[in-house]
Amino acid sequence: MSRWGLAAGSAAALCVWAWAGASPVTFEDVARRAGIEFVLRNGAAGEWRQIETMVAGAVAVDFDGDGRTDLFFVNGASRPGEGNRLYRNGGDGTFADVTAKAGLAGEGFGIGGAAADFDNDGDQDLFVAGVGRNFLYRNRGDGTFEDWTERAGLGNGKGWAVSAGWFDYDADGHLDLFVVNYVSWKPGADPPCRTGGVRTYCHPRHYAGLPNQLYRNNGDGTFRDVSGESGIGAAVGKGMGLAFLDFNGDGHLDVFVANDTVPNFLFRNEGEGRFREVGMQAGVGLNEDGRALSSMGADARDVNNDGREDLWVTANANETFPLFVNLGRGLFGDETYPSTIGRATMPFTGWSNGIFDFNNDGRKDLFGACGSIDSNTEQFSHRRSKQANRVFVNEGGGMFRDAGVAGGEAMHRGAAFADFDGDGRVDVAVTRIGERAGLLRNTSEGTGHWLGIRLRGRKANRDGIGAMIRVKGTTTGEQWNRVTTAVGYGSSSDRVAHFGLGADARAAEVEIVWPGGRKQVLRDVAGDRVVDVEEQ
Repeated sequence: MSRWGLAAGSAAALCVWAWAGASPVTFEDVARRAGIEFVLRNGAAGEWRQIETMVAGAVAVDFDGDGRTDLFFVNGASRPGEGNRLYRNGGDGTFADVTAKAGLAGEGFGIGGAAADFDNDGDQDLFVAGVGRNFLYRNRGDGTFEDWTERAGLGNGKGWAVSAGWFDYDADGHLDLFVVNYVSWKPGADPPCRTGGVRTYCHPRHYAGLPNQLYRNNGDGTFRDVSGESGIGAAVGKGMGLAFLDFNGDGHLDVFVANDTVPNFLFRNEGEGRFREVGMQAGVGLNEDGRALSSMGADARDVNNDGREDLWVTANANETFPLFVNLGRGLFGDETYPSTIGRATMPFTGWSNGIFDFNNDGRKDLFGACGSIDSNTEQFSHRRSKQANRVFVNEGGGMFRDAGVAGGEAMHRGAAFADFDGDGRVDVAVTRIGERAGLLRNTSEGTGHWLGIRLRGRKANRDGIGAMIRVKGTTTGEQWNRVTTAVGYGSSSDRVAHFGLGADARAAEVEIVWPGGRKQVLRDVAGDRVVDVEEQ
């Protein structure tokens, strides 16, 4: 039993059956029972404004430090009395709306959210990316937040930000902020676009792209825009998702940006505050056919347990969800079709996504939140506007099996990952345009043992974001996972690094490489729990 008091594999479970070689993976939507009433609004009123289809992300964050992961939802064009919503995890299977007390209802048209402790005071803060203005909310530590945007020097956005992520690119112990910007958009300026004679949202080619922004944390609660001097601002794209990784193993965190219908960016961190865009050279700018896709969500994890971080990206229907496998030497190979993901994802449009081990067998699986771009897809296509989320189970040897659906059909957008009920299985919170958000509880039977690692930095940033963790000495083989909250599209996930241990109840060794390169080793670590590790 978990805190939700539900037996795994209950009749109400939404089955996601894996093929031979992997345990079944099942999810049950418990949002209604949990008391989550958030509805994602986009303000659609027949004007087909481009911003309407882009909403909005979910954030998994323990804002009150009680060890239970809470939920923050970003809203688009909210109705009076609505807006962003913060739900506190009660630990008994229910969530309470504490938005008013926290002061987080917000204003404006929100798109994405990112959580981290930017000021190293022990409390998780929130950044909201949106149309026209972004917001930084500083956690006071008493259950309330204050608008810190102007004091932080973050009021100079480019007009339309979609995603954001926290990382320490210079390893100085202070988290920096990367903001992904989309396109130049003005109210009332959308052209009357059509598909098959039917009014639809416009193709991105009708809008000029924008550069992304990098803000360096000064360590005193303020930030400095270093987009120009770092080289980040020199590349103009149409950004949607982002992921952090050290793709060439040089000890510096790099940045991948998923771009919509133009080549993706991979910003190689060259040290001393400089980045170079190398997406095309590295093999992730285009797919293997030489096409720039409608790239949306992105996650970077080691999917094949070889110690190198790979990239998985979601995209539009008829494009597939590309899987770029890290070959070493700064190069990636497109394994979308050989892994079976290509054919399985062709009919779907994916937004937020994540790479997590859902059945704890030691191999990371794939989750994609799906829904059409247009709300009237049925009028010009044989496809449906509302789509079910997809799960792909990792069977090893570079192969994934389409394990079916997770949750009912909807216009899904955001997805945030965490073990919300503390039972050792990774759950998913999803947003749905015009509908109640989903809380997909992982009810998989026959799952293996597990281990969660939660870091507390001293010289490194307090969250340990950017640290690489290596687990050794289990029958599942060695595994690697990086500490990050930047996952998917417009969303942010729990900072606890999750490992499936399979049949082993403990790991012989856990090695942590902190930002900056310092190593720390734990030996004979018992599993089936979250282990708090302080930097030595």
